[in-house]
Amino acid sequence: MKKSAKAIGTGRVSRRSILKGGAAVAGTTLVTGFPTVWAQNLKDVTLNHTGMSYSTLPDIARQASEDLGFKVEMSVVDHPGLINRMINDPNSIDVADMEIWQSKIAVPQGVIQGVEIAKVRNWDQLTPLYTAGTFNGKEVSREGDAPIEYIYLDAVDARGFASGQTEFATFVPGVYNADTLGIRPDLVGREITSWADLISPDFKGKAAIQNIPTNGIMDAMMALESAGELTYGDKGNPTQDEIQKTIARLIELKRDGHWRALWNTFDESVNLMAGGEVVIQSMWSPAVTAVQTQNVPCVYQPLKEGYRGWGNGLAMMSHLDGLKRDAAYEYMTWYNSGWVGGFIAKQGYYSANPETAKAALSENERGFFYEGKAATDDITSPTGQKTNSAGDVRDGGSYEDRFSSVAVWNNLMDEAEFLYSKWNEFSAA
Repeated sequence: MKKSAKAIGTGRVSRRSILKGGAAVAGTTLVTGFPTVWAQNLKDVTLNHTGMSYSTLPDIARQASEDLGFKVEMSVVDHPGLINRMINDPNSIDVADMEIWQSKIAVPQGVIQGVEIAKVRNWDQLTPLYTAGTFNGKEVSREGDAPIEYIYLDAVDARGFASGQTEFATFVPGVYNADTLGIRPDLVGREITSWADLISPDFKGKAAIQNIPTNGIMDAMMALESAGELTYGDKGNPTQDEIQKTIARLIELKRDGHWRALWNTFDESVNLMAGGEVVIQSMWSPAVTAVQTQNVPCVYQPLKEGYRGWGNGLAMMSHLDGLKRDAAYEYMTWYNSGWVGGFIAKQGYYSANPETAKAALSENERGFFYEGKAATDDITSPTGQKTNSAGDVRDGGSYEDRFSSVAVWNNLMDEAEFLYSKWNEFSAA
């Protein structure tokens, strides 16, 4: 049985196992509410925002620095790199851009402080997907690490998660998405409708899976369950027996030549798909966009079993205090005030404040990225490269369609250490 949110703070996942693993709206939130001398001194503040490459973007730092009047710097790490920095060099980070599951390590270690919700001025505008665990009035899937289970703390220095809404948050909701498989529609040769297609013999030697254990295992479980090969009590928290059977099947597929590659990086996934070496694979939304900018057809394919959801949050490191902590609150409020939401929409991600994000987009972009409407003009990436033409409809339809179909959330499962050990066997096979 999956542990309750409150119990996670003392869970069995060891620190060692994690370290081993592996623009109308722009500027609307300005520095306000401080005594004059503090507002003047803010120009001397520098905040370090550290996170993964898909969300820790220099364009965001530049715009924040311009709008807020103090300096924001970005520092990019990989998943185990962020945990390493947070645990072993916490003072090198001010704002940690964590995936939700990473809070299950950070909170028990005491390296982050609770966010006082009253100091985040637009908190009430943020999506209930995070703050209430609902979407379109319905409860979202609790398989995996759903945001609602890890977002609240009982105190600023809590070492475990609260069981309900409180005055303190683990993080301010950040970017999120619902992931699926990327395909080359010009090369697959047939309709793709199910996660089971990832392991179909039709694509022997032309399929790839991500070599990130906590994500790759979930793609594999979605595929194997959809194909009727295995069943799982909770794909968000599989047992040792379920993990062992999943890895055994992945190894069997690998030895049979099914996997063209186990990709480790964003760029690898882009190159495999753009070059046609792979026609179906685990993929991230910005990677699909990157392939499309090369004038290569690539689709983030909706599948009948639903999506694998994930989300990030901005957490304040424990060492922050005084003026720097106040600056962090300003930054975290600004982050969901519109500019970031409009920018990251163009790489396929969603803002925790959808209304301000939509206001930062043109009518054409808003219709395409959020409303499921056909584009009326070219759609471009965040860097201005064309990704879609007039008449195109976004893969997966509207924001509501996509997030009403999340089947499971990215996770850090109870048996993570066992998973890493078994995944290494798969990687080396």
